[in-house]
Amino acid sequence: MRYKTAALAMSAVAAFLIAPGTASAATIVPFQIEPAMYGNPNGSFDVPPVRCGVEVGKTRGVATVTGLMRQRWGCLPYLWIRWVNLSNGRTGTAKMSSGLNGIPAEAILRTDVGQVMLTLDVRSPMTPGVAVVWVP
Repeated sequence: MRYKTAALAMSAVAAFLIAPGTASAATIVPFQIEPAMYGNPNGSFDVPPVRCGVEVGKTRGVATVTGLMRQRWGCLPYLWIRWVNLSNGRTGTAKMSSGLNGIPAEAILRTDVGQVMLTLDVRSPMTPGVAVVWVP
């Protein structure tokens, strides 16, 4: 009897610690992208600085890839994004918008709730960006 009680208590504690909290406000998680061959974060002659992030918590089950600079600029237009929801196995791809007419480039991903891994598919001389986020 003592072992059953201890096992139930351990299960309850584990469930509490593993269960993600609910987001009260949108959060932006940055991607790490090295924009030049030598890791220059300010860009170079052939590659502008890249400042991308993923916004979560604004809408349930939705992540938005956007820029981190002022007014959501900083992420390259026309990038392909690949994502996989590690909690339920859903996968998908999306393309960043054009960034024209004063509207920053962004991509809206309908990933569903769970732990999501995203990669930005960039070409040389940049290194692909990777982020793992919880999408509430």
